[in-house]
Amino acid sequence: MWDERVTVVVASRNRRDELLATLPRHEGPVILVDNGSTDGSQQAVRRHHPHVDIVELETNHGAPARTLGVQRARTPYVAFADDDSWWAPGALERAADLFDACPRLGLLGGRVLVGPDQRLDPVSAAMRDSPLGPDEDLPGPSVLGFLACGTIVRREAYLQAGGFSPLLFFFGEEELLALDLAAAGWGLVYSDEVVAHHHPQGSSRDTSARVQLAGRNRMLTTLLRRPWPVVARTALDTVRQGPDGRRAARAALARIGPALSGRRLLPTDLEAARCRLSEA
Repeated sequence: MWDERVTVVVASRNRRDELLATLPRHEGPVILVDNGSTDGSQQAVRRHHPHVDIVELETNHGAPARTLGVQRARTPYVAFADDDSWWAPGALERAADLFDACPRLGLLGGRVLVGPDQRLDPVSAAMRDSPLGPDEDLPGPSVLGFLACGTIVRREAYLQAGGFSPLLFFFGEEELLALDLAAAGWGLVYSDEVVAHHHPQGSSRDTSARVQLAGRNRMLTTLLRRPWPVVARTALDTVRQGPDGRRAARAALARIGPALSGRRLLPTDLEAARCRLSEA
């Protein structure tokens, strides 16, 4: 039984087999945003899962492709999933109930269980133990980060905040959106009750390229929203991480123009909350 309050948006590129396995597990309308796949993903999904609404992109838009799915959705809430993840039975209904009950709730991060042994994802553990604590009008501990494949958003809030940044493209893109949602007054929380499953394949998550992307985007996010002393410390820490860190710093410098033009400091109370997270 589908919950008609939540649309699942999946962004994917060249992961046909994973898509065919995970798409049937979603309990809600599904929008697939295909980032220019060349492996026949679109055709296979149309053949085997005709209920899925496909947005075809000619090129890889990275994480911002999700925004096209959110724009296309017609439900008040949108759940993100990767091609190797899915939501547990009843999770989307429970999330929608929490959103209905909390008008200020803009983003809910669920409990992400990894692999067949269902290990708790470290990001979920950090969110669960957030030092920011709960607000009275919100249903869980407040957070300033999330794991995209285990997150549901209020469509209105996501679009108001501008969605995922094209400047960051992919990897570590969540923090900037979290900060912008919080700066706009939306609440972000973690909920143990809302469960997602993630079954990543292989060990590509630890590659040098991903380390560089993470470092680049950490620097850019800091430059976009944090005070200059924090920017300087982040840049120095990145460079000290060896060859990958130096490559990350050079990549960030290549995008410094757009980052400076989009620079907007966080409100004082939000910057203080972000500092508490760094000190925890």
